[in-house]
Amino acid sequence: MSMAQTIRVHLPYLRRFARTLTGAQQTGDAYVATLLEGLVSTPSDFPTNMAPRTALYHLFLKVWNSVRLDSDGGDEVANPLVVAQHRINSISSLPRQAFLLVAVEGFTSAETAEILEIGESDVEKLLEVAGQEIAHQVATNVLIIEDELLIAMDLETIVTSLGHTVQEIATTKNEALAAVKRRKPGLILADVKLADGSSGLEAAKEIVAEGEVPIIFITAYPEKVLTGERPEPTFLISKPFQRDTVMAIVSQALFFDTRAHLRTAAA
Repeated sequence: MSMAQTIRVHLPYLRRFARTLTGAQQTGDAYVATLLEGLVSTPSDFPTNMAPRTALYHLFLKVWNSVRLDSDGGDEVANPLVVAQHRINSISSLPRQAFLLVAVEGFTSAETAEILEIGESDVEKLLEVAGQEIAHQVATNVLIIEDELLIAMDLETIVTSLGHTVQEIATTKNEALAAVKRRKPGLILADVKLADGSSGLEAAKEIVAEGEVPIIFITAYPEKVLTGERPEPTFLISKPFQRDTVMAIVSQALFFDTRAHLRTAAA
């Protein structure tokens, strides 16, 4: 089996990881593209002493930690201060990297240690730090767009356990739009496909047209919305989900939303 065939099955999930880590589809996909371009030119860089999926994420984080990409996906290597700041940011994000690898991507602590090139005991410390950071996040009000009652209740339980408040549960696009008119949420969890034929993606598109709000999409078929071929979700939860997965992605979405508000205030 060729290297291309080996890694192809893992690419949708690497895109999910990259988007969640960087906070943007365009940036995350650009880093994945940079990794793939490097492998095409130098296929010998692909580690043969690791499982293929582990090796792919390992190489991706080497790219993430060493290359600064601008918002258009181009390299910003001319300014050494920019590159240095990016490396500092990469180091400070290690707890988030470890938490996403374990909670979202399902790697074991041993596999995460191999990906990050650290000891397994260090992974446990990073996960503890990530948990502390999540605990200190400011609580917000959450709109859930989900037509399956049990899933909606499960999400409500997880979200409230993290200290957030569920303002409403909408089951259709129209209900979601009406809920946002009544009160703008601080975070939205939206099913991609709703039972009445409406779309969480379409609802989100109309909602963000009125003002930015972090949105996390939920789907049983993540590979269908992680192709990198069109505008797609940045934050994505796969069904069935685990509490830690929801916690990790909610944390990332709110992390980038907080940073955006801080940048706006500073400007």
